[in-house]
Amino acid sequence: MEAKIANGLLVSPRIDSEKIARRIGTGGSVQFSRRFREQDRLQVLVSAQLQPKTRNSNRHKTVSLEVSCSYKNFPASLLESGGFQAPFDEARILKNKSQEIRPYLSGRCIYLVGMMGSGKTTVGKVLSQVLGYSFFDSDTLVEQDVEGTSVAEIFKLYGEGFFRDKETEVLRKLSLMHQLVVSTGGGAVVRPINWKYMQKGISVWLDVPLEDLARRIAAVGTGSRPLLHQDSGDAYTKTLTRLSTLMEERSDAYANANARVSLEDIAAKLGHRDVSNLTPTAIAIEALEQIEGFLKEENGDFGL
Repeated sequence: MEAKIANGLLVSPRIDSEKIARRIGTGGSVQFSRRFREQDRLQVLVSAQLQPKTRNSNRHKTVSLEVSCSYKNFPASLLESGGFQAPFDEARILKNKSQEIRPYLSGRCIYLVGMMGSGKTTVGKVLSQVLGYSFFDSDTLVEQDVEGTSVAEIFKLYGEGFFRDKETEVLRKLSLMHQLVVSTGGGAVVRPINWKYMQKGISVWLDVPLEDLARRIAAVGTGSRPLLHQDSGDAYTKTLTRLSTLMEERSDAYANANARVSLEDIAAKLGHRDVSNLTPTAIAIEALEQIEGFLKEENGDFGL
């Protein structure tokens, strides 16, 4: 007997095969959904093969399960909020990859660059945790230096030039340290002096399609994004228009990064139709793989 269970099944990593067997019975297919607490949320597709073996009675069954997982329909704001718990298999892959390359990092800092909303903070926290590094957000450090004033308020009260000076000073101080993962502001790449500091570590560009960035930012609001002009029109259209302009100005600067993580490439590799299905852990794994590639080019193949 064969049964397929799909369509938005929310389960915990531990599956009670007897309960599933009773639910399905002797044939057919069943679809069901169960909502878990936010911290336990993991959407998987489960393919189950049930093979009943009778021993004078249908009440005695041997049940075998084949389970495969895929991850889909994560909220648009997930990369912004950081509210994510890695699936077991991804977490294991991430841990193994980090253990492979950590000795060759030699304590160098990792600087994440990319457009606003690209997930630098969320992915940075994942990387720092698995590498045993400390994590810093350069925007947050600037805010702390200006007595807790938000970036949006700093732009409004003092202007962009003031903010960029503070940002450069933050990066200078961070460059004197080791074993850090740093999430930089979207415009940090425009100043050559900032690259001088970031080149003491390894820079990684999180490259996200502009349409996806616009959807993410429009979903959570543009109030904290001082460079997104409040032009007329719907939130998505005006956000996409402004992001396109910023990308034209910054694309060459982003390309200076030591490694590039293309979310489109990850989605294609994993068989996803778009990047919204990617988890922060999957992106972090790709980041480590790209860092590994850079280290091989820099020092020769170190046997990985």
